[in-house]
Amino acid sequence: MLTGITVVDFSRHLPGPYCTMRLADLGAEVIKVEAHPGGDPGRSLGPRVKETGALFLSSNRNKRSVALNLHTEAGRALAFDLASRADVVVESFRPGVMRHLGLDYDSLSAVHPSLVYCSVTGYGQTGDMHQLGGHDLNYQAISGLLSAIRDSEGRPVPPEVPIADYAVGLYAAEQICAALVRQCRHGQGAYLDVAAVDVLSSWMGLHALLAHDGQAKAMGQFLKGMLAYQVYESADGKYVTLAALEEKFWHNFCRAVGREDWETLHGALIADHPDVYEEMKALFLSRTQAEWSELGSEVDCCLTAVEEMDTWSGSAYVASREVAFTLPYGTDGETLQVRVERSRPLDGMTPPPRCGEDTRDVLKTKLNLTDDELTRLEQEGVIPQCML
Repeated sequence: MLTGITVVDFSRHLPGPYCTMRLADLGAEVIKVEAHPGGDPGRSLGPRVKETGALFLSSNRNKRSVALNLHTEAGRALAFDLASRADVVVESFRPGVMRHLGLDYDSLSAVHPSLVYCSVTGYGQTGDMHQLGGHDLNYQAISGLLSAIRDSEGRPVPPEVPIADYAVGLYAAEQICAALVRQCRHGQGAYLDVAAVDVLSSWMGLHALLAHDGQAKAMGQFLKGMLAYQVYESADGKYVTLAALEEKFWHNFCRAVGREDWETLHGALIADHPDVYEEMKALFLSRTQAEWSELGSEVDCCLTAVEEMDTWSGSAYVASREVAFTLPYGTDGETLQVRVERSRPLDGMTPPPRCGEDTRDVLKTKLNLTDDELTRLEQEGVIPQCML
C-alpha cells in the first residue's frame, strides 16, 4: 500500500524503528541511517539472539541500512541529500540534536516543502520536560498508565512489555500515513511532534474522565474487582482468563459449568461475594488449561488460555493466522518475526540488515556517487569499508 514511498529513518532503539518497520511492511522503501561506527544501539542492547540484540532483530525487517559518520561534514551532507529526496523522515533524538546536525525539519523543508518529517520522543518537542531523558517506564509513569497496573498490595508494577515504545511507534506510523494522504492530495508537507506520554495519556481518557467526576477507582473496581473478569489458575498450574462482561456470556458460562445459581451474579464484585470467588477459584483448579480452552472454544463465554511465550508461536491462533514467521539471518539460520499487517506476503519479507550493508548501493543509486567517490569516503571514515 505504500509502494513508491521512500522513508529515511534516523531513529534508534525501539519506538522509531517499530514505526518504520510498520511502514516497510506496508511497502515503503525504508533506508535506515545508522551511526558509523557502531550502528543502532539496539543491535547490542539487552538480550541477544544469534549475537544480535533482540530489540534490533524484532523491529528492523524489510529495511536497507546505510552507515554514515555524522560527526563528519561529509557524512552530514550525505544524510541531508538522502533525506531531501525522501517522502518521509523519521528521527527519535532528544529535541535539538537534529538541528545541531543540520538535519532538522526547517533545514530540509526549505529545499523539500512537501516533506513529511516525524520526531518520535518521550516528552515531545515542547513543555517543561522536553529536554529530560527518559525510557518506557518513565513515560508510563507520567501518563498515569502505570497507576492502573498494580500488584495485590497496590504497588505499581513495571510491565514486561515496553508499552509506551510500541504505542508511540504505532501512533507515529498512523500520523505519517495521514500526512502522506495530505501530501498526495495537496502537495503539503508536515512536521509531526509525536510523544509517547501524549499517546499513553490518550489511553487514560476514560480513567481521567472518571477521576474528574470523583470516581478515581471506578475502572479498577469495574474490571479488576469483578467475578466474571479475572485470571484464574487451572489444575496444571497454568492460567485462563474469563472476561464475561455481558450478561449473555456470563449466563453461558454458568450453564456450561452447571452453576445456574450464579446467573444472578452478573457484574458482581469479589468484595461483595468472597465466598463465590473462592468457589470459582476451586472450580478452575478442577480442570487443566487445555480443558478450559476446549470449553471456551465450544461455549460462547469469553474464556481463553493465558498463552506463555515459550509455546505462543505454536498456539492455535498464531498458527492459523500465520502471525509468527521466520526469516533467514546471515549464516546463523533463522530469526523469528511477528507480523504487524497482512497485505504483504510472507515471501516478500526481508530480514533485518547488517549494519551498513546497503551503504554503497544506496549512495550510488540515490545520490549518483561513483565508485571512486565511495572509495574516498571509505578512506576518510565517512562510510564503512565495502562488505563482500
